[in-house]
Amino acid sequence: MAGASTGVPAAVAEVRARLAAAAVAAGRSPADVTLIAVSKLQPAAAVAAALAAGVTDFGENYPQEGVDKVLALRAAAPATPPTWHFIGALQANKTRPVAEHFDWVHTVDRLRIATRLSEQRPAGLPDLQVCLQVMVVPEDTKAGISPDELPALARAVAALPRLKLRGLMCLPPPSDDPAVQGQQFGLLARLFDQLRQDGLPLDVLSMGMSADFEAAILAGATHVRIGTAVFGARPPRPTPAP
Repeated sequence: MAGASTGVPAAVAEVRARLAAAAVAAGRSPADVTLIAVSKLQPAAAVAAALAAGVTDFGENYPQEGVDKVLALRAAAPATPPTWHFIGALQANKTRPVAEHFDWVHTVDRLRIATRLSEQRPAGLPDLQVCLQVMVVPEDTKAGISPDELPALARAVAALPRLKLRGLMCLPPPSDDPAVQGQQFGLLARLFDQLRQDGLPLDVLSMGMSADFEAAILAGATHVRIGTAVFGARPPRPTPAP
């Protein structure tokens, strides 16, 4: 793992090799799986190193930290501008900076959040690409809509202006058992297929992280969110000032 930006290129190469092997094992093309490098709590220099190594998509969990990084990388004017994915829990009072600065939001789990993102997306920007976060295993401490409530939310979000509903996302509880991982990701894939059969033109399954992305790819993931395997261990989040 890379503990500093100097180790990021080698880590990116290793992750891409694992991703490609998993895709081939699943009978898929590696080009069909997008690597999102999760850069939360990492410095902008680490993002720049990953960008130089060919990574184009980055995930952030905290609105202000993410916006700061978006602006820092924009000011650096890289040859290939990064695509920014918001992948953290989103509170209603924090939607505006996300709507104004990110390209994707993977964690929409209620209509109020989607409506605020729709209303706050600047008219001069492309539609905000969104995924619905589904709770594939009931957990009191995590966000996500239940599978039973998903179809109604999907139809409502798909009808909102300035947003484009692309697919589903999940963040299941950690497991070292590939069979359990497959069951959890398989449920999201089945929900995705059902929505497509019902007429929603979805094309994104955002699932899988550093410890389980091979199982996610086997189950059909199109986007995997990889943090520690690219950047190394995250520094602790700063304690807010009193």
